[in-house]
Amino acid sequence: MMRNSLPLLAAALCLWVLPPRLFAQDTSNARSFSLTQAVEFALKNNVEVKNMQIDAASANAKVGEIRAIGLPQVSAQAQIIHNIEIQKVILENNEGPFFRPELPVGAVLAFPFQLKNLGGVTLNASQLLFDGSYFIGLKAAKTYKELAQKGIAQSKTEVTAAVTKAYYSVLVNSDRLELLNINLGRLDTLLRETRAMYENGFVEKIDLDRLEVQLNNLNTERQNVVRLAELSSYLLKFQMGVPINEEIILTDGLPRNTTEDFILPVRVAEDFNYNQRIEYSLFQTQKELAGLNVRNSRAGYLPQLAAFGTFGYNPAASQFSKLFDFKERWFQYSLVGLQLNVPIFDGLQKYYKVQQSKLTLQKTEQSQELLKNSIDLEIRQAAVTLTNALESLKSQQRNMDLAREIERVTRIKYQQGVGSNIEVINAVSSYREAQTNYYTALYDAVIARIDYRKATGILVQP
Repeated sequence: MMRNSLPLLAAALCLWVLPPRLFAQDTSNARSFSLTQAVEFALKNNVEVKNMQIDAASANAKVGEIRAIGLPQVSAQAQIIHNIEIQKVILENNEGPFFRPELPVGAVLAFPFQLKNLGGVTLNASQLLFDGSYFIGLKAAKTYKELAQKGIAQSKTEVTAAVTKAYYSVLVNSDRLELLNINLGRLDTLLRETRAMYENGFVEKIDLDRLEVQLNNLNTERQNVVRLAELSSYLLKFQMGVPINEEIILTDGLPRNTTEDFILPVRVAEDFNYNQRIEYSLFQTQKELAGLNVRNSRAGYLPQLAAFGTFGYNPAASQFSKLFDFKERWFQYSLVGLQLNVPIFDGLQKYYKVQQSKLTLQKTEQSQELLKNSIDLEIRQAAVTLTNALESLKSQQRNMDLAREIERVTRIKYQQGVGSNIEVINAVSSYREAQTNYYTALYDAVIARIDYRKATGILVQP
């Protein structure tokens, strides 16, 4: 009898070691999530989304940096100089205001033309008046900001798809595990009934052994599903940005009428707009940036005009203490001016720069056209995959219903003594296989639906 109780003991042990989410344990501190809440939580806490939001903030700062170039630039400077040895101006003794008759003509004369201590305080200001590259740079900065925002949208699309797939993976494994538990209970009941019949001499020992083999196989399958369910739960928490060791409860369940309420109609919309796909929209923005880069390279041929002004004081004194005699020694000066830079010839540098920009634009346009064709192919592939998945799901659901009925009838016949043990075992095996095939088809349909919505750009609505 101890040997016959081993399968039941194994089942009890499996129940004991299951992860907290799958069986009743203390979940008072666990957070509950519907699919919508799980996606919303992920969009706020997923690291990839956070990094893209940081990139967008950086793009905003970049716009401010470029805009600041066209604003007035003001700076102040102060300095104090002590000449250890004053630099001299060298002249020759010739006719003029510095001629010294006591020295021969042509003799070297050296005069210091500054004092030992010097100082200075200046205030400089400048204003850019015209620069073609600056105005194009402003447009490019705004476009770059738009590119960063679209990057966030793309990241949200990827996270939404990943979280949705992981969420349904947990649900499928949980339902599959629940069904395995029911099957274990039925098979255990049948085993106990068969054991009683064996003890009363109505069945052979081999009939009992066959059922024990089935029970052991079912326990092994259940343990595998338990581990898979635990792994899928970890993956969901990872995608959501929830700590792996934190417990969560999923409040949504699998759809029961998958062919009507759950799966979208499969059709390729004639009015499909490629901009619904964030990848295409990103390429559109990149093409705009490439076009602005061409204009910016051409703007290098235009002149630059800027205004500037300086106001300052430059005191000087032989003794350092007198350098700060503001009333007597500090003399102010000021100036204003315009500076015009006109490019004439740079060895064809700007010409080749323009050519590179044009080639980059051409490459971007070709890549966008390739993406457009790829989107067309992806939509049609997703539609075919979803259609096939739905057909398979209908078929497997019908097979599972039939296998359930066959298993029920076979069991009744066996209990009434008009059926064989082999028929029961085959029916149980077929029913279990049909269940596995059904949940595989269900998961495939779920994934196909997500991929179809993603391909048509409606997975994340603006």
